[in-house]
Amino acid sequence: AKKTMAPLTEFKVDSVRKYNAMAAMATALPNLQKIKLGCLGRGHKYVDGEDPFEGSYGFDTIDNYITHDIEVLSNFTKLTDLKLFPTPLNGRYPSLFNNFQVLQKLHVINCFSLKWNLEVLESMPMLKDLHIQSTTVIGNTRDLRVLKDTLECFEIHNCRYVEGNLMDLADFPHLTMLYLGLFDVHVSGDVRDIGGNDFPKLKILQLTDRIYGGHWCAFDHISDVPDVIRALHRFIKNDPDQFSDCNWSLSIESPDWYDFEYQEDDTVPGPPFDVQFVRAGKRLGWRWGLHYDETWYDFDSPCQSCEINWLDPEPDRGSDDYETYMIQLRLSNIEQEIDFF
Repeated sequence: AKKTMAPLTEFKVDSVRKYNAMAAMATALPNLQKIKLGCLGRGHKYVDGEDPFEGSYGFDTIDNYITHDIEVLSNFTKLTDLKLFPTPLNGRYPSLFNNFQVLQKLHVINCFSLKWNLEVLESMPMLKDLHIQSTTVIGNTRDLRVLKDTLECFEIHNCRYVEGNLMDLADFPHLTMLYLGLFDVHVSGDVRDIGGNDFPKLKILQLTDRIYGGHWCAFDHISDVPDVIRALHRFIKNDPDQFSDCNWSLSIESPDWYDFEYQEDDTVPGPPFDVQFVRAGKRLGWRWGLHYDETWYDFDSPCQSCEINWLDPEPDRGSDDYETYMIQLRLSNIEQEIDFF
C-alpha cells in the first residue's frame, strides 16, 4: 500500500469546513505535525468541557450553537506544533493535551474560557516553545521544571492564576527568551538575585512589574538602581533595544522622593526621578532624568538629567569604534544635557 506523507506546513482550522477536513485527516494523516485551531464561525463551537463558564464569559449568547468534538485532536500524536488562537473551548478538557509526547511548540492565546493547569506539561517532555496569553490557566513557574532540559522560549501574558518566582527558571540551560508579561501575571522575584551563572543562554528578557527590576519597576531607594543595572548588564549589552521601553522610576513612597511644584517660568530643574538608558556607538550607560507627572507634564522643565553612569569603558582612541562613539556623542548632546552631578 502506498504510504501517505503528512505535509510539513501548518494546517489551519478556522471554519467548519476545515474542521471536517481535520476530522478526516485524523484517519488519513494521523502523522500531521502542525495544527492551528481558530474560530469555527458564528454559531459553531467545540463541545463544552467540564465546569464550563456561563454568562458573558461563556458561549451562551447564542442558544442554538452547533457543537463539534475537540477530542479528534488527540488522534494527532505526532504533533510538534500546536496553536490555539483563539479557539471556542469552554471549561476543562482533562485529556486535551495528554497525547502529544513529541510536541515542541504550544501556543494558547486568547482562549479565555479554556480552563487548564500547567501540570499538563508533564506529558510534553520535548516542549521547547511555550506561549500563554489571556487564558484561564492555573499553575506555578515550578511546574515548568519538568521542561528544564528542553525549554527555549517562555512567554506569558494576562494569566492571573499563574504564580511563582523568576528564579525558578534560572538554571534552565537552553532558555533564550523569557517574557513574564506586563499584564496580570503574578510571578514575583528580584533581578538582584540573578547570579553570573544564572540564565546562561538568555538573550531576550521582559519582566512583569511584580518582579523588582521589571520593566515597570518603581524603586524603593535610589541606591537600589546600580545593583539592578549590574544584574541586568549582560542582557542590556546583548540587546539594548529590548530595554528602551523600560519605565523605571523612583516610587512616590520612597523616602528619597521629594515633592516639587513646578511653575512655567521656573528656572529650578524638576526632580530627576526616572531612569534613562543612553547609548553612543557601542558604549552603554544610564542616568537619572526628568520625572513627569500630571501637574507639569506639558511644561518645558529646565532639568534634563543627572550625570551618566557608563556601563562600558570608552573605546580605544584611534579605533573605528572610538570615532563612531565621538560622533554620536556630539550629535546626541547627551553630555551637554547634564544638570545634576
